[in-house]
Order: sequence, then C-alpha cells, then structure tokens
Amino acid sequence: MRSIFLLIPILLGVTLSANAQQAVLKGTVKTETGDQLPFANISIPGSKTGVVANKSGVFILTLAKAGTYKIKVTSVGYKGMEQTVTLLPNDTTHQEITLSSNGDLQEFVVSASRKQETLDQVPSSITILGAKDLAIQKGISNNISDILANSVPGLGFSSNTTGNSGQTLRGREILVMIDGIPQSTPLRNGGRDIRSIDPSAIERVEVIKGATAIYGNGADGGLINYITKKANPGQPLSGQTTIGGNTQLKNAQHTGGWQVGQLLSGSYKKLDYVVSGHYEQTGVYKDAKGVVLSPDYGLGETQLWNAYTKIGYNINPLNRVEVMYNFFGSQQRSDYILKKGHYRDTAATGVFGTRPGNPEGTPYNHNVNVHYGSQKIIGNTDLDINVYYQKFYTVFSWVDSFVGGGQSTISSDKKGIRINLSTPFQAGKNIDGDLVYGLDILNDKTAQKLTDGRTWVPEMSMRNLAPYAQLKTTFFKHLIFKAGARYENINIDVPDYTTIISLNTKTGLYSEGGKSVKGGAIDYNALVFNAGLRYNQLKYFKPFISYSQSFSVNELGRTLRTASESTVSLLKTKAIIANNYEAGFNSTLGPVELEGSYYISSSKLGANYTLVEGRFEIAREPIKIHGFEIAADVRILKNLGAGASYSYIEGKIDANKNGKYNDKEDTYILGDKIAPPKLTAYIRYQPVKQWNLRLQMLQAGARNRFAPDATGAYTYGKGPIEQFTLFSFFSDFNIDGHSSVQLGVDNIFNKDYYTVTSQWNARNENFIKGSGARVNITYNYKF
Repeated sequence: MRSIFLLIPILLGVTLSANAQQAVLKGTVKTETGDQLPFANISIPGSKTGVVANKSGVFILTLAKAGTYKIKVTSVGYKGMEQTVTLLPNDTTHQEITLSSNGDLQEFVVSASRKQETLDQVPSSITILGAKDLAIQKGISNNISDILANSVPGLGFSSNTTGNSGQTLRGREILVMIDGIPQSTPLRNGGRDIRSIDPSAIERVEVIKGATAIYGNGADGGLINYITKKANPGQPLSGQTTIGGNTQLKNAQHTGGWQVGQLLSGSYKKLDYVVSGHYEQTGVYKDAKGVVLSPDYGLGETQLWNAYTKIGYNINPLNRVEVMYNFFGSQQRSDYILKKGHYRDTAATGVFGTRPGNPEGTPYNHNVNVHYGSQKIIGNTDLDINVYYQKFYTVFSWVDSFVGGGQSTISSDKKGIRINLSTPFQAGKNIDGDLVYGLDILNDKTAQKLTDGRTWVPEMSMRNLAPYAQLKTTFFKHLIFKAGARYENINIDVPDYTTIISLNTKTGLYSEGGKSVKGGAIDYNALVFNAGLRYNQLKYFKPFISYSQSFSVNELGRTLRTASESTVSLLKTKAIIANNYEAGFNSTLGPVELEGSYYISSSKLGANYTLVEGRFEIAREPIKIHGFEIAADVRILKNLGAGASYSYIEGKIDANKNGKYNDKEDTYILGDKIAPPKLTAYIRYQPVKQWNLRLQMLQAGARNRFAPDATGAYTYGKGPIEQFTLFSFFSDFNIDGHSSVQLGVDNIFNKDYYTVTSQWNARNENFIKGSGARVNITYNYKF
C-alpha cells in the first residue's frame, strides 16, 4: 500500500512536465437558464482531440499547439453547437458556452460503472434523485429514509424510526455509500446506514438496482450512493441560509421542533470550496390521535448535527485534487419510556419516565475522502484515485435480555483505496468504447459490544483486495454492450471470545450463551461477472437486458454471537453470491416518460432470519426473488404535471433444496426482506412562475403469506400487512430573487395507521403506529 502512495507524486510530476508548453481552452457549459450543464462533450471536429466537462460544467481542453480551431459542443438532450476560437501559445483562453434544450433531457450517472455516462449507456435500472427532487421531499420530511421510500420504486418502506430494518431493495440488502465510501456494516448489519448523512449535504442520490459487485461486499439488492454537494464555480462567495420549524397538527403540545442550516460556496482562481452545517431538534412524535409514539428507536426528541466541507484544487488543466469531510450525528434525549402494546390490538406508546442507559442514536459518523484525478495520464487513459476513511458508532435501546440489562453498540472503522483507470478505444468507424479497470483495497473492523464493555460480537477485521475490469462497447452509435468481472479476495480475522449470556425467552432463564469460541481466519475468494445490452436509437422504446452478480459476507456477526460450536472454523459462514436477471425499457412518447423492468434474483444461499427459542438464527437455504417496477411521468400542461410508480416483489425459499420453489415444504420469504406492493403518485401545479404546488401519495399494499402458530400468534417476520394510503403536500413560494418559503405537510389527512415494519415484526414492543399529520415550514435566503 505504501508503494501506491509513492506512485502518486511521481505521476503528478510526469503530468506536470508533459503539459508545460501547451495551449489551453478553459470554459463552462451552461443551459439557457444559466445553470451549469455537467458532462458535455467538447471536441475538435475531424480529430481525436476532445474532453468531457465535469459535474460543474467546467472543461479544460489542452492542445499541442496554438491556433484557430472550430470546437463542437454536444450534450444529450441539448442542441449541439460549433464555435470558432483562437488559442494563444502558452496561454489559457476562457470561453462560456450556452446550449439550448431540444426537449430530450438525459441524466447522468457515475455509480453504475465509476465513470460519468448517460442513462442511455447503462443496461440496468437506475433511479436518480436530483437537487430539485430532494428539496421537495426534504420540505415534507427531513428523514432520508422517508425521502427514499417516496422516491425509489423497489425500495422498502420507511420504519418511521432511526433504523432502516426492512427497507431492502428488491428484497435484498443494500450497500449504502457517501461519494463511494461504504456506510453499510455487512459484517454486522445494524440497519442505520441509510440514515448516515443529512440531506442538506447531498447534491443527488444515485440508486443502482439489482445485484452488483462493482463496489464490493454487501450489494445483493443494489446500491445507494449519496453524491455530496459541489462547489459553485461561478463566483468567489455564494450561499444559502435555512431556518425552519415543525410540529404535529393534532395535540401539538411538546411536538415543536426547529432547524437551522448554513451553506457557503465559491471559487477563487484554481481553488473551489463548499462548506455547510445543519442542526435540527425534533419534538415529541405523536400518532394521528395525538398519542405519543414509542420512544424506542424513535425520531422524536432527537438532536441532529451535520457538518460538511469539500475543497478542490486544479493543479493544472488535466489534474485535480479534492478533499471531502462529512460529520453526521444524531442522538435521542427523551422524557418517555416504552409502554408495550399488544400485537394486532393496541399500539406500543410512550409514557413519562426516565430512560435507562446512554442516549440512543449515532453519536458520530465521520467520512473523509481524498480524490486525485488526472486526464490523459498515459495516452488517452484517465486516472482516479480515492483514499477514504470512515469511523462509525451507534447505540441501540436498552433491553433486559442481557444479565442486568444493557445497550448494544456497533462500531465500524473502514480504510480504503480505490484506483480506477479508464482507457477509450476505437475499432473502425462504427465501433468505439472504453475499458474501466482498477483495484480496490479495504480494511473493515466491525464489532458489537455493550456500553458496559461486554462483547456480544468480537471485532472482525476484514481485508479485501479486489481487482476489476469493465468493458463498454458501442456498435453503430446506438447498440451498447457492457461486460465486467471482479475478483474478491477477502480474509477475516476473528479473535477468541465467549458468547454473551442472555435470556432464553422460552424458559425465562438466562441460559443462552457462555460458550467459549476459538477464533481464527475465514477466507473467501470469488469471481463475479456482469453483462448487459442496451439499444437506445428509438426515442419511444429503449430496451435493455442484463445479468449481474454480487458477493456478500452477510451477517457474520449474527452467526458469531449465537455460536454453539467451539471454533470459528466450524461455523456456517459461507458467502452469498446472488444472480440477477433483468429486462427493461425507457420510453419517451411526446409529453410522457415511461420506464419499466422485470427481474429475477436467485442465490444458492440465503440469509433469512428464523426465531429459534427466542434467538435469531440464519437459514441458508436457496432463495428466489422476482418482481417488476413501472413508472410514468407526464407533462399535461406547461404548468401542470403528474406521475406514478408501482413496484411488486415476491420471494420464496427452497426449503428442501431440490431446485423447485412450489413444493409444500417451500415457504415465502419473511416480511423483513420482502416489502408489500408499493404505489406512489403525485400531481404538481405552478399557478404562477414563482409558486409551485405538489400533492403526493404513498400506498402500501397488503401482504399475508403466513398462518399463525398453534396458539394463534404470529412470529417475527410473519405478521400480515394491511393496506394503508398516505398523502403529503408541498408548497414552494419564491418571494424574490433571494428569499423563498416552503410549506410541507406529511400525512396531510392525518391517517391513523401502523407502519409496515411494525406489522410484519409481530412483537408487542414493536407494534408502533406511524406519525400523524406533521407540518414543516422553512425559510431560505440565497445570496
């Protein structure tokens, strides 16, 4: 690893000397409205010289000699243009270019293959939440789990808690990242990776659906990548101040909360920066009848902090270094304790009392990323190096299942390097493409201990070395073929430990655990593949097909903490390789945008929880999941639009392992993995230029796949889910060029309902209602 760091300054020196005498064209590509246009193509017609603008629309084109050139600028969804410029020797010429829309806008994605490309170039299902979408959803609810549930087809429902248990993607676990830094803790999944950053620091969210191994362990269902805010390169200082308040509408006493945020951004010469801070204090959360919700893992009475900064420096026209840091923290300090409910009869609620133990939540989540990028470092090959560090710590609620009671925590420290190279190629007039290849190095140390120091899961130290390559070939401009492979080489060290003594719920005695286990090393090696094909010439029908695999060491920590064997080597710790098959399409039919997909996901090993005498164990039978998603958006009038999406997921376990899934022994996958059908819809209206209105709907369908046991009770994951429908409202009014006011109302009709998670969970202490109508008012001042 030391040799990699030594290589960076050598590469910098070579690149600096190679470009000392070149003529340079530097500029910014913008839209008609003045917004930066990312990833436009700038080229010299008749030559192979060209460059792609960055995500801020800034480009730097370096030429071997000075002179007068005709440059061509193109971007999907915009009318191309040509312009003549004169470049002086040993000088930099600045040019601002404006492209007008042709009505066929196309978004860009970086997470699918680690290289900027349009959605038309990716043969898989992708959902992108841009800045405008995030602002609307954040105006209704600042909880990122709610935002994603309302926006991403195929993603499970929010639990209305600090965790994201049950919020799977297409029935499988998700790898959550911040700028490519993994937030998930797949060695011991605590379900707090989705809520690991505040939306105020996010520029856009990219959701890649289906099994993918391109970022490594844990992406069986896909990945969610939070792309953080970028600097505003247009002026030395700009910013936004945000002040807001929120409260329940029913029995509002003690429910008031507030937030304040500040963002500063700008650029000076070769330096650009963005700095932001956000603080939020929530009040008590209540249901539609004004009853206090259970405080366990609750969102009420919490304090949230987020501090973010990104500083970039353009070393020269082809080389850039960027440093990002984000701190997220959220802790609950409640005056309420849990009053258990009775499953399917009465809800678990909060009553006045002193909560035992430490404040619950995530005291800190630190993320640091240093990125170095170099264009044409060798020939036309581009280089990207990311060095990152994450330190995460979270605290769960007090439970009495340990001797004397206690609170468990999960800590995770990750250090990694990603080396990524991209080399374009051309074979004749009708075939071109690029090869993306590189190496990932990761060290992840994860443990689960009690706050008093007792070890529940010993520190697992994982070392991952993974080379990969991804080939994209375009035939006749419109037929795109992609294929890639990644080799996983994982070693996990586990120390000697003793399982913790806990309560056996069947006998009522503290008789579980106390087993001495000899540690050791666990090795995993696997080669995983992907391949896909997309045809994008026809605007009204752009189909794709794909096959992809993922690799994950799922929930090793849960296996260790319930170990009954004397050595780690005897435990059932085999990894999961998931296979995802998908076919889909995108269509533009005048004012109507359509997309749809059907998928099948299978694996020889599952990771489904079963409850055995009060403790969770992992069933390793084969599983098969299938489903479909469809979404539509329509511009009815210039100031009126609507949209809807529907997603359906189902999955079964091959209990007798005969390759069939319809035998009487075979069972459905539990509700903690398979979400019920989800329907979303919205209508937007702009009565005047400065005023936007939106009404949206979220419906959870019914799912009843399991019968109660002999006593008439349901066990974990098997509770039936009843349908419910929620409506939310958003209004944004621009007072002038600087000030605006947003009004959001979550659950505007004050629907009384139980969350999806509380229904399938089937436990008295977790039978919790959702929040009643809650209003959020925000004032923004931009300068």
